[in-house]
Amino acid sequence: MSDLASEDMVKRPKTGWLSPMNARRWKNFKANRRGYWSLWIFLFLFILSLFAEFVANDKPIIASYKGEILFPVVVDYPEEKFGGFLAVTDYRSDFIQEEIEANGWMIWPPIRYSYRTINSNVPYSAPTPPFWLMTKEERCAGYPDGVDDPGCNLGNMDWLGTDDLARDVLARVIYGFRISVLFGLLLTGFSAVIGVTAGAVQGYFGGWVDLLMQRFIEIWSSLPTLYILLIIAAILPPGFFVLLGVMLVFSWVSFVAVVRAEFLRARNFEYVRAARALGVGNGTIMFRHLLPNAMVATLTFVPFILSGAIVTLTSLDFLGFGMPPGSPSLGELVNQGKSNLQAPWLGITAFFTLSIMLSLLVFVGEAVRDAFDPRKTFQ
Repeated sequence: MSDLASEDMVKRPKTGWLSPMNARRWKNFKANRRGYWSLWIFLFLFILSLFAEFVANDKPIIASYKGEILFPVVVDYPEEKFGGFLAVTDYRSDFIQEEIEANGWMIWPPIRYSYRTINSNVPYSAPTPPFWLMTKEERCAGYPDGVDDPGCNLGNMDWLGTDDLARDVLARVIYGFRISVLFGLLLTGFSAVIGVTAGAVQGYFGGWVDLLMQRFIEIWSSLPTLYILLIIAAILPPGFFVLLGVMLVFSWVSFVAVVRAEFLRARNFEYVRAARALGVGNGTIMFRHLLPNAMVATLTFVPFILSGAIVTLTSLDFLGFGMPPGSPSLGELVNQGKSNLQAPWLGITAFFTLSIMLSLLVFVGEAVRDAFDPRKTFQ
């Protein structure tokens, strides 16, 4: 008997680190080619934005000065190190660049502007168009030696033009993309924790607990969220975490209904009754046995809620109640496009950035929905 059991174990197919059900779900997800490639494109853009300081910055990534290796991108060196007198080194100044080049070398990021860097070499008053819409003489007109100036190089060109404060639009898009996605991920994650917990408590216990919490959620959901957000944002000092906390107060409600319905449906199943008969605690039943089944329906909403959080942040920034002034913001870029109709590259850049970001998230959401569709998972 033991020989047969061991032989059966040897012939048992390996499922890898995924369970058979999750393996089928991943196969269904990959079958949706649009959603599958959208996920990889979105991850690539997001990971790239996480290293924005190494892609777009007004500081060199690495420099050698008098035999010493420096990392200006991560360390703020005082200017006295290079013979100056300022507290923070301005690596774009001609004096600092000539001093370092005479005593070493520098490796710059592909884009030599940060989101707050003001380009003092624009050919005329900002906003200025992308460099590829101008002749070489035009885009180098702001440099002392014109086309022969060593500063008029590809790294100092504005690929998407500048805004009305002469800041590089591409650099602000990269940093703004990072803030938008991080804000959306944090808001969605915290909202899921609160909303799933509230829905689980409602659906599992039912009765008066469900009734009272449901009436509270109905009243809370009927409040004019946007107006309250505007009032609170106008009173509190602007900031990333202040805005995150204010929006979290309302965003968790979107998860409650789905989780509550799943718990109401599954709380009287046979395995739940068996667990109660064995003396298993309510917390264990809720979060170990019922929650995994409820999360199947919840996960399909996450990409859409994430895109909604990004749109909300963009809307508040557009109205001036979002991130602090000067922060890289897609909503602020939309507002600049509205205020500078003579500079169409601002509005076009904001439109395509938001369209691509939200489209990728919607495509991923559709693929996740197909992956967790029971008609495809259990066929």
